[in-house]
Amino acid sequence: MRNLENCLGHCYGSLVETSEVALSDTQRHVLVAVKRHGEATADELATTLKISASAVRQHLSVLRSAGLIAARQERGQPGRPADRYHATERTEPLFETTGGGFSIELLTDIEAEDPGLVDRVFERRRRRLVETARRQLADKSIDKQVCAVTALLDEQGYLADFDKLADNHFRINLHNCPIWTVANRFRQACNAELEYLRELLPTATVQRVAHKTAGAHTCAYDISLQG
Repeated sequence: MRNLENCLGHCYGSLVETSEVALSDTQRHVLVAVKRHGEATADELATTLKISASAVRQHLSVLRSAGLIAARQERGQPGRPADRYHATERTEPLFETTGGGFSIELLTDIEAEDPGLVDRVFERRRRRLVETARRQLADKSIDKQVCAVTALLDEQGYLADFDKLADNHFRINLHNCPIWTVANRFRQACNAELEYLRELLPTATVQRVAHKTAGAHTCAYDISLQG
């Protein structure tokens, strides 16, 4: 089981209401659970949320009608094919952190004036985040560093958790992108995210192994420490 409850607690993130979609608290929790799983059946979500599968299916129906989730049938198993639900791209802008400050229009204008300045803007932001985070990682073991970095990313709206694959081998999973519009337009955002992790975990090898902009349900980073 993922190291979410022990390390991060039951954090459902900050789901922003929009004029198009008004969700109940339970529907928000179901949506976050879907995003954290990547894909899940109603029964799996019921186990995670500790509510009945029938209640989950009712909430999934609402979310599906709103275009926030989609489903595919899992075939090849005995019995009736199970529906496996995943979040759609429409959910990405719903999860925001306070004062994110990113403006796609402003960045586009900056790029038109000076393309190199966009790179410097993302680099400046990365350095600022690194300096803030370093104080929380000082003198920690790699296990605690990964836990702390995951918690920081979760606070930033990434719906982050991590798996411990083996001793000194981890995978950090980001189930949401709070700067989705920017990341789709400016790949510097994704590059800065990777370098952020590499700088905070300098003794480890950090590789991106799944990417939302490439069609994955999550962004995932493999963290390994040799020896």
